[in-house]
Amino acid sequence: MAGLFRRKSLDLLLGEASDPQHQLRRVLGPVQLTMLGVGAIVGAGIFTSIGTAAAGGGGHIGAGPALVVSFLITGVSCGFAALCYSEFAAMVPVSGSAYTYAYATLGELAAWLIGWDLILEYAISNAAVAVSWSGYFQSLLAGFHLRFPAWLGTDYRSAFQAAALVAKAKAHHVALATLGGSVLHDAQALQSAPRLFGLPIIFNLPAFGIVALVTWVVLIGIKETAGFNTGLVVGKLAIVLFFVVLGAMYIHPANWTPFAPNGARGISSAAAIIFFAYIGFDAVSTASEETRNPQRDMPIGILASLVVCTVLYIAVSIVLTGMVKWNKLDNAEPLAAAFSDLGMRGTASVIAFGAILATTSALVPYQAGQPRIFFSMGRDGLLPGWAAKVHPRFRTPYVTTLITGILVAVCSSIANINELVDLTNIGTLFAFALVAAGILILRHAEPERPRPFRVPLVPWVPLAAIGSCGYLMFELPKVTWLRFFGWMAVGLVLYYFYGFRHSRLCESRPATKSS
Repeated sequence: MAGLFRRKSLDLLLGEASDPQHQLRRVLGPVQLTMLGVGAIVGAGIFTSIGTAAAGGGGHIGAGPALVVSFLITGVSCGFAALCYSEFAAMVPVSGSAYTYAYATLGELAAWLIGWDLILEYAISNAAVAVSWSGYFQSLLAGFHLRFPAWLGTDYRSAFQAAALVAKAKAHHVALATLGGSVLHDAQALQSAPRLFGLPIIFNLPAFGIVALVTWVVLIGIKETAGFNTGLVVGKLAIVLFFVVLGAMYIHPANWTPFAPNGARGISSAAAIIFFAYIGFDAVSTASEETRNPQRDMPIGILASLVVCTVLYIAVSIVLTGMVKWNKLDNAEPLAAAFSDLGMRGTASVIAFGAILATTSALVPYQAGQPRIFFSMGRDGLLPGWAAKVHPRFRTPYVTTLITGILVAVCSSIANINELVDLTNIGTLFAFALVAAGILILRHAEPERPRPFRVPLVPWVPLAAIGSCGYLMFELPKVTWLRFFGWMAVGLVLYYFYGFRHSRLCESRPATKSS
């Protein structure tokens, strides 16, 4: 049992980061880190899940115009967690993010669980983002009267679920138009798909393609990745501001009444949904080992990106719910649809293009972050040694980058976006709560250790982070909890049969020997 709680000292973590065999290249500054954070945060969440958060759907209750309150609640909750991440990232500038912090404070079992859990936040969330990218890409093509085959633009789950909804509507003599364009599109995929041995061939090709492209960029170097991301971020911020400024001219104040049609319950449910739109600031911490001055620049990158995005989100939610009645926003592309409903299809195409930029840039930090978490786990022996290999020229963890690319590409090609989003949310909230708990433990265990950045008002801020994350977790559907427990159970089995026995901290192995 003692082996489950063996901790890795901060001094050992810092020493391993200077090992030439496993050393990454320190090239990033505060602006690049902030751009990585904004790139990760502003993505599919604001362009897609904001509609479900306002109108409800998929087992959730909509907030209506009170969506702005949901954004404030989630922003404050993330702010507590961001302060905790900032202290760790400045004090322990090592790849691995929450996994590394848990290893130093909560022990090996918790570190493994959080490392396994982070696959939900990074890889699975990227699959959801890629699915959203595909939807906007097809909308953009439609704006130019180009039609992408439905069976090559959706996934199995969505196609079969949509077909069932259409069949049910027909049986009850309900007008199909009430189901929405995305449902009809997915149902058409099942009808039009070619068959192989009687099985329909359905595959989300655009989602697969964009993941392959981003994986290649991430593979060739962190500096190239940051430059590519910065260009995308500038473009998407311009589009978001374009939506806010132009959309403000078409606001009808009557759409804000009633302000909270589903009361506090709707606001809470929406806050749990739009948490997906805030995920990303923590991805900055995975680049700690590639930052020139992490003690100063890490807190800047994490906190600045969160503040910028919170302001943008509040502005977008006010304008969107003012343009369109809240109960008409449950669709895959709510921002573009708001202008389409006004007959402004050209403007809708501009918004769709902005969503493509946004979702592309949101893919980049996570596609870079997940391999670095695997890299840290491989360096610790909890994954096989090949996970810790660094490319001799690019100085990137190339094996895990390729594996992550394959995992995300396959998931995005066959999985349903709503199920992916809920799994991502619960996994990330769990990680945030553990990081906050780690701050409390380390303050007690090593109070005199130098901290370039300190969380204020300890223990209240970490406790607030834990409490708010727990609150948002309990707002998620029951089925999401069941899937989460199943995922973590699989992780425990893998740890028992491999990680526990091969850990470099295992007493039967020298701490300096690579697995």
